[in-house]
Amino acid sequence: MALGPAESPGFLLWHATLRWQRDIAAALTPLGLTHVQFVLLACTWWFNTRDEQPNQLALARQAGTDVKMTSQVLRTLEGKGLIEREVDPADTRAKRLRVTDTGAELAPRAIAAVEQADARFFEPVAVDDAVALLRPLAHPES
Repeated sequence: MALGPAESPGFLLWHATLRWQRDIAAALTPLGLTHVQFVLLACTWWFNTRDEQPNQLALARQAGTDVKMTSQVLRTLEGKGLIEREVDPADTRAKRLRVTDTGAELAPRAIAAVEQADARFFEPVAVDDAVALLRPLAHPES
């Protein structure tokens, strides 16, 4: 017997995801970032704070994004003056990524805005419960 929408986990997840995406977009719009721009900026910033300059492939893997799309979005972030892409001396085909001073100032503010939006969104459930549910769904191989 088919489940009705109110009992369908996939349908409920679809609606929850749409609502969460709207909340994140609303939090990032005043900062001039789309969600994917935020993720790539924040991941690059995170790498850089650990004295690492990832290449585009490493960043795409960390962010869970398509490599070609990552490259396109990085061009946009570079155009906004938030990221610099430098040729990797060890592999001239690869680009090493570094946030600019402007990007390093914006990233923590954007992370705080997203964390506030997440806190509001996940308020009805305990954070540990949300993580316990979402981790195996996000990383089934773990």
